[in-house]
Amino acid sequence: MAGMITIGKLADYAGVTIKAVRHYHERGLLTEPDRDSSGYRRYTARHAIDLVKIRTLADAGVPLARVRELLDADPDTLTAAIADIDHDLKDRIARLRRTRLQLAQLRGGDQLFVSPDVATYLDALRDLGVSERQIRLERDGWILMQTASPADAAVWIAEKRELITDPAFRALYLEHDAAYDWPPDDARLPALAKRTRDWFTSHHSHTETRPVHNPTIAQLAAQSQPEATSPAWDRLAQLMRD
Repeated sequence: MAGMITIGKLADYAGVTIKAVRHYHERGLLTEPDRDSSGYRRYTARHAIDLVKIRTLADAGVPLARVRELLDADPDTLTAAIADIDHDLKDRIARLRRTRLQLAQLRGGDQLFVSPDVATYLDALRDLGVSERQIRLERDGWILMQTASPADAAVWIAEKRELITDPAFRALYLEHDAAYDWPPDDARLPALAKRTRDWFTSHHSHTETRPVHNPTIAQLAAQSQPEATSPAWDRLAQLMRD
């Protein structure tokens, strides 16, 4: 390393790229040498030593913003700074692990947003052939319900998971889903309304314990979901009230 060396040889010696050397110059980490008569920078052994120290600190995870203060730090200062940086790295690792978990849950579908019981119920609806539109409506409603009243949501989903095992309920659910696209004067709507009333009448004692929905939550759900109603569904609701 005797004498003066070029930037290329300096980079090779320290195991970095020429671009990295220039970046360290820009960050003020490595002093820029004078140029020779040909206009080229010529580096010394001191530059090589500093560059190796910069690379070592950077490879160890020390942020470049802190490298400058540690280049010539005494052992106690360096030890304390490394401990502080290590603590920050542990926090970053924990955040990254949480992010990876969330990404895994996203790949898993609805469980990122709703409880496992609700996610299982939504999967059961998919298996039945329920439309994705209806499943979105269900999921968004459960998000609001679980946020507003977790206890009521737990009781309600237990009942819904039981109801979906009833063949008569499943048939009504699928027909209501299909009716979304019917014209409001469809002749099938009065019959569907009657079958629905009859089913709920026969199961009245079973459904008496269901939690009362918070009307504010119901309104929020309807307002946030443009697909929450259709002319046919409005007509069906009117027939059921009548």
